[in-house]
Amino acid sequence: MPLSRPAMIALFDEGVRAADPGRAVTAALRDLPLDPGAGLYLLAVGKAADAMMRAALDSLPLPRAALVVTNYENAAPVEGAQVMASGHPVPDANGLAAGQAAQALLENAGAGDTVLVLVSGGGSALLPTPVDGISLADKAAVNTLLLGAGLDITAMNAVRQHLSRLKGGGMLRAAAPARVVALILSDVIGDDLRVIASGPTVAPIMGRADVRDMLRAQGLWDALPEAARTALDRADDDPPLPAADNRLIGSNGMSLDAMMRAHPGAQVLSAALTGDVAEAADRICAAARAAPRGAPLLALFGGETTVTLRGRGRGGRNQELALRVAMAMPDAVPEGRDWRFLSGGTDGRDGPTDAAGGVTDAHTLARIAAAGGDAESLLAYNDSYRALALAGDLLQTGATGTNVADLQILSVDP
Repeated sequence: MPLSRPAMIALFDEGVRAADPGRAVTAALRDLPLDPGAGLYLLAVGKAADAMMRAALDSLPLPRAALVVTNYENAAPVEGAQVMASGHPVPDANGLAAGQAAQALLENAGAGDTVLVLVSGGGSALLPTPVDGISLADKAAVNTLLLGAGLDITAMNAVRQHLSRLKGGGMLRAAAPARVVALILSDVIGDDLRVIASGPTVAPIMGRADVRDMLRAQGLWDALPEAARTALDRADDDPPLPAADNRLIGSNGMSLDAMMRAHPGAQVLSAALTGDVAEAADRICAAARAAPRGAPLLALFGGETTVTLRGRGRGGRNQELALRVAMAMPDAVPEGRDWRFLSGGTDGRDGPTDAAGGVTDAHTLARIAAAGGDAESLLAYNDSYRALALAGDLLQTGATGTNVADLQILSVDP
């Protein structure tokens, strides 16, 4: 028999638990030497900022200032810190105010002080601090243009970095000459620190000349607001960045490692399950097809896929992936060989729904049909949520307070 549904969900939970932002910060601070006489400033930015700040305040001496900037859905009071909520994925006026507050905190730090920056996914849009000549409306227009053009997160953040005071190492300039330590929770596959939240404590992804070339190649340069083109036309003559101590404390890969430790029979088949969700489903089914008879398969995947919208139904990339696997698996494994598959977002929210993803098996399609649904029609309408709801196959975890992209589990019996 394949791994049971409760056991599969428990294994997924192990991966989520490994990315718990509070636990990760607490563990990292045990190994972080701090000068007891130094002034301490704390700045947490991103979707996990609340939990990261609470852990830091519980572990460290009383700071001179502590600021949390997070999204509206995750904002909650944090004793000992100021909490500001702002817009995501498109920046808003509250984000502009938060950016000004963050810059003021950084600039208040002086020689001999330490600034601890707690970074998690989402920080790029949450903390807009436009360079001279760029308005909030310009920033929002650029974000909307880039989101609609289908650029990946690396390309998008490469542009954002040069339109912001705090991205692409800007926090280091603002805090100089204070010591800066950053604890970083990655929501980016590959964990490029320059990309996570647009790299506020690391060097930019690319120079302005390369950004201009990329935008022209994508046919986007002329569509940018004039003020953005002017800012990006500046020469690449910025002075060297001050040094920083950047530490990765949680990632999709670390979660996969935790899942393997929790179930020694598991193996990671791909730590970069990206691209179109239909292609990802084909890769997963190919793994099932290749599984030798006589031995069970417990395969793990990590990554973040994309969905092509053709209908107006509800769902998300994980729900659609789970449904697509259920539809394709009968052609991948012989009849009678049982299997089960889970795909879930580690933040507990998949698309604009209350589900994290789905858990499907060899009987999912039959359950959908018995409930009066048609899987093919629902998929064509991008209504994977309804399809999985009819089957009783939604994965509903509630908000987890973290985000290290997506995790998948495939179990095939001998």
